[in-house]
Amino acid sequence: MTVNPLLSDWTTPFELPPFSEIEPSHFEKAFEKSMAEARTEIDQIADQADAATFENTVVAMEKSGEVLTKVARTFFNLTGAHTNEALQKIERDLAPKLAKHSSDTLLNAKLYARIATLWDQQETLGLNDEDAKVLERYYKMFQRAGAGLDAGGKTRMADLSQKLATLGTSFSQNVLKDESEYQLVLETEEDRAGLPDFLIASAAEAAKERGHDGKHVITLSRSSIEPFLQFSTNRRLREEAFKAWSARGENGGETDNRAIIKETLELRSERAKLLGFENFAAFKLDDTMAKKPENVRDLLTKVWAPAVKRANEEAEKLGEMAQSLGENHDIEAWDWRFYSEKVRKAEHDLDEAELKPYLQLDKIIEAAFDTATRLFGISFRELDDMPVYHPDVRVFEVLDTDGNHAGLFLGDYFARPSKRSGAWMSAFRSQHKLDGNITPVIVNVMNFSKGAEGEATLLTFDDARTLFHEFGHALHGLLSNVTYPMISGTSVARDFVELPSQLYEHWLSEPEVLSKFAVHYKTAEAMPKALLDKLLAAANFNQGFATVEYTACALLDLDLHLLDDPSSFDPVEFEKTELQKIGMPKAITMRHRIPHFQHVFSGDGYSSGYYSYMWSEVMDADAFGAFEEKGDIFDKETAQKLLDNIYSAGGKPDPEDAYIAFRGRAPKIDALLEKRGLAAA
Repeated sequence: MTVNPLLSDWTTPFELPPFSEIEPSHFEKAFEKSMAEARTEIDQIADQADAATFENTVVAMEKSGEVLTKVARTFFNLTGAHTNEALQKIERDLAPKLAKHSSDTLLNAKLYARIATLWDQQETLGLNDEDAKVLERYYKMFQRAGAGLDAGGKTRMADLSQKLATLGTSFSQNVLKDESEYQLVLETEEDRAGLPDFLIASAAEAAKERGHDGKHVITLSRSSIEPFLQFSTNRRLREEAFKAWSARGENGGETDNRAIIKETLELRSERAKLLGFENFAAFKLDDTMAKKPENVRDLLTKVWAPAVKRANEEAEKLGEMAQSLGENHDIEAWDWRFYSEKVRKAEHDLDEAELKPYLQLDKIIEAAFDTATRLFGISFRELDDMPVYHPDVRVFEVLDTDGNHAGLFLGDYFARPSKRSGAWMSAFRSQHKLDGNITPVIVNVMNFSKGAEGEATLLTFDDARTLFHEFGHALHGLLSNVTYPMISGTSVARDFVELPSQLYEHWLSEPEVLSKFAVHYKTAEAMPKALLDKLLAAANFNQGFATVEYTACALLDLDLHLLDDPSSFDPVEFEKTELQKIGMPKAITMRHRIPHFQHVFSGDGYSSGYYSYMWSEVMDADAFGAFEEKGDIFDKETAQKLLDNIYSAGGKPDPEDAYIAFRGRAPKIDALLEKRGLAAA
């Protein structure tokens, strides 16, 4: 009988998953067996005769299901970063089973009774702050899952969870299929007109990967299509590519997401009302820093008006630029990036083609590592011959201030058809201390366009910022120093989790960092000071556009989940009506249109929570000021406070308390408006 590697002890270096031994078929048996084991462990906790204690209930829950966690993390990292049809079929079959497994736990009356008893007795249990936070998290988790409902309510909640899990999986797979199946093959010189060398090279590499050797292909990966929209002088092809990008999830046929969205909203609304909330947004926000929908709307509205004003001013400049080039058409969504690049060149003498040779992927990775070393004292060394799920994945050992092993960091940087779009951080293993010192294994996944064979991969400045952003999340996982898995690393309130990532972006824009790591990929010469100055001077160029395309998404996400009765809902009509209502500039589209809004519909993650980036940005813009006020962006005392209160603290402290402990006061929105260049003159 063949041994299932997922159910065996992993003897690989650092106990990484033995990827080369794992076949898709192994997951079916591994999930079946590990779910059964976890169910037995949970039932034993619930059914024990001894009175509930923190140790025999909460700690026991934290230790249960270890094999299931290991299998699930391996599986879902693969389905996001390197999937195939076999894995996708298993994912579809598995979604309702895992949801049922979760419901069977969270709706277990005996288990809930034990946790509720501990919650009522918490003042007499002698808990430390971390114990108390974990107990609070368990109590809220059971409450929000419906553990306090009657039998009929519990049954319906379980049904809703399974249906929503299935819908989220289908939504995500539909978007991936639309993305991976589209390719714009550039056949002629006219098709390639205006494209800089770096984009020609990456398009040739994309063509080669898709069996079009000798040709050039633009994909729907953001790192491919955005520069195409920036530089292509072929307006017909810009329009074709943009419309394909914009229409993901809305093309009719089996990958169309509109019915999935409607049903998802109906089920979410029902779930919230079962729990006594007016709507899903009220339910979701009750467990966040924002607390209420009106607080979210208040923040977004304060930013929306100045952003639209700025975007309309930007649109006028684009129209003037088009006319100066003899173009008399209106500025459309597929024109914005093209003419914006020309305006930037005119106003700041700066263009992406001039900048990009100085932004090598390897050097930006090095910059991210060096920043972490200077702030927190950790270091990184690359390891060869490690088990990885794709040849492009790189593995780095993370060493603490004494040079001891502190974790592993995996970097998966390049776009491919088997990977969903976007960029994210995930964990194969989270840090905790329940069974000794368990070190984390963290992965960053990106979608950069790979350079031609033997050539450096070059990034846009936005790409470089994304790398720093995701590495900020990675540090939140790598530097975690808590006892319990429940509150490890990024297990914090959704509108606080973006603080460590967005704050980390600030260091990329500092001359002290750029002057060292922004070096030409051919000559190794540092970016000229004149170019660096132009880059920093143009930091808020096109900020109206950037703020509008994001904030529109956040506003519509909120409005989607405030709907009282989504039974007659049409996603496309809703989007059109709501954007008109808020005064969306006609040449700008949402950064993520509703039919492919994966943050919101590929599971519950950011549903009613896309505002979180801006909520956290209020903090990050203000937080970096702590370093600036010291006159040293690597000030040791400030970095130590940042480490102690935010990067290493996981979900142990209350988010507001954590921020104030670091900064000495609550954040101010003025810092955000100033950072984006939207503050009133």
